[in-house]
Amino acid sequence: MTDYAPSAQLLAKAETLTEALPYLQRYAGQTFVVKYGGHAMGAPELQRDFAEDVVLLQQVGINPVVVHGGGPQIGAMLKRLGVDSTFVGGLRVTDKQTADIAEMVLAGSINKEIVGWIGQAGGRAVGVSGKDAGLVRAEKIAHRAADPLQGIERHVDLGFVGEPVAVDRRLIDSLSREGIIPVIAPVAAGNDGHTYNINADTMAGAVAAALGAARFFLLTDVPGVLAKDGTLMTDLHPGDIAALKADGTITGGMIPKLDTCVAAVESGVDAAVILDGRVPHALLLEIFTRTGVGTLVRA
Repeated sequence: MTDYAPSAQLLAKAETLTEALPYLQRYAGQTFVVKYGGHAMGAPELQRDFAEDVVLLQQVGINPVVVHGGGPQIGAMLKRLGVDSTFVGGLRVTDKQTADIAEMVLAGSINKEIVGWIGQAGGRAVGVSGKDAGLVRAEKIAHRAADPLQGIERHVDLGFVGEPVAVDRRLIDSLSREGIIPVIAPVAAGNDGHTYNINADTMAGAVAAALGAARFFLLTDVPGVLAKDGTLMTDLHPGDIAALKADGTITGGMIPKLDTCVAAVESGVDAAVILDGRVPHALLLEIFTRTGVGTLVRA
C-alpha cells in the first residue's frame, strides 16, 4: 500500500470523465450541426477552444458539421472597399457587387480560416459552400416590411438574399464517412443561376433538418434565453416560445433564432440549443454535463 493520495484536481478530472460517459455512449454515431459566428469568431483563444471542441466531438464518435456566418467580416470588407450597406429587418440589402464581396469573404477567407483552426487542433476539415455539388439550393427571399409613413406593409427587394429550399446531404455524408469535418459557408445557387447570400442561422437549421441531426447548436453572444428576471431558461418547447414572444419576454434578435430552432425540431432535429459562444468550451459543457449551459429547445 502507498500513502499517495491523488490531488483534488485529478479527482475532479476523473469525475468529469465519469459524468461525460453516458453522453459519450448516447451520442456515438450521431450528427451535430454547429452554427458558428459572431463574437465567438473574434478572439484567438475562443477560436482555438471551438476548434478543439469540434475535433474532440469527432474523436469520440460524433459527426460534427459546421456552418459559419461572417456578417461583421463582410461589413468590414465592404467598408474597406467603400461600399455602403443598407439593412431591412436585420437583413443586408445585397446588390450584385455586395453579393460578390460576401461570397469572397464567406466562402474564401473565413471558411478557410476555420478549416485551418480545425487542422491546427488535429482534425481534418474541408471547406465548402452551398454551391458545391449542389449542396444547398436557394430561392430569393420575398421580404415584406412595414411602411411607417403609410401604415401598411410593402414589398422590399433585398437583392441577392436567399433562403434554402432544398439540401442534398450526399456531400456531407461522404465527407463524414471519411472522417472529414464539413465546414459550410452560407452561399448557395438558385434555379435562376444567381448566387444568393443566406442567413447563417437559417442555413444551419436547414442543414440540421436535412441530416436529422441529434443536436443543432447556435453559438451566440448571450447565455441563451433569459426570463424577465434575468435567469437562464434551460428547457423550452415550441408552445412555451410562442407564449414568451406574446408576453414580451423574447424580443429582438432572439426571435428569429428561436424561430429557426423551432423549425429545426419540427423538421426532425432532436433538439436545438442556443449557447453563449464567448464561454470557453461551451459546446463541451453543454453536451457532456448534466445541467448544460444554454437553452435547449425540443418538441
